Amino acid sequence: MNGLSSRAEAVRAAAEALGAAGVEGAARDARLLVRWACGVSAAGLAAAPEAALDAEQAARLAAGVARRAGRAPLSHVTGRRAFWGREFEVTPDVLDPRPETETLIALALERGPAARVLDLGVGSGAILLTLLAEWPQAAGVGVDASPAALAVARRNSERLGVSARAAMLEGDWLAGLSGRFDLIVSNPPYLRSEQVAAAAPELSHEPRLALDGGADGLDPYRRIAAAAPAALAPGGAVLVEFGAGQGEAAASLFRAAGFGAVRLAADLDGRPRALLAACD
Repeated sequence: MNGLSSRAEAVRAAAEALGAAGVEGAARDARLLVRWACGVSAAGLAAAPEAALDAEQAARLAAGVARRAGRAPLSHVTGRRAFWGREFEVTPDVLDPRPETETLIALALERGPAARVLDLGVGSGAILLTLLAEWPQAAGVGVDASPAALAVARRNSERLGVSARAAMLEGDWLAGLSGRFDLIVSNPPYLRSEQVAAAAPELSHEPRLALDGGADGLDPYRRIAAAAPAALAPGGAVLVEFGAGQGEAAASLFRAAGFGAVRLAADLDGRPRALLAACD
């Protein structure tokens, strides 16, 4: 991509290269990559489409397009992902936060502020840190089995100015945790083990630990449902994301664990996406 005369030409060339590689949303990703390579906003790109790329920007763009064409998630190329209006650092050590996961945020905010929040499988921290930013009086704990993921979450907590209220702990779901929480949130691994290898190419760049939910994809839900009642404060609730077709099975696990109020919620596309379980 060296020798590109303008940002507009760069967008066209990047879209062509990504389209040829079979990347879905090639035109959108091309615009985002050009903005990233040139360090400009959407408004900046629109205001000066004929501005020339310098050699450093062209080289940065070429490297980024090559990685995206190789199916690295866009957030891994740019190192950032927007989530609920905030920007999070993302690396190959964490799951790329999806827009669908914002369903959990919407449900939590609808339920109302929680004083203590626990995020199981915290990853980048997108869920926990968003809630702490929305609830200035809240404190939270993020648990993850990956030290590398916890390091990303800690950096994001510092960037968002909530690190004093966010503890990040290495652990195995709820095992060994003390204290009680008003809200337990999680976007656990929910792919069946056999699905992981056959999933979209982008997923091969993400940690298997954040994807593989066991033989039926429900192992983490069993762990969470069984241990959550003892970790919840009176009136507390569990809020989890699940995969396609898993809603009723996940709900049954929480009902069997003693949760009397269990409901499913859909994402913005109308697909069942999240489960809210309360003991009341």
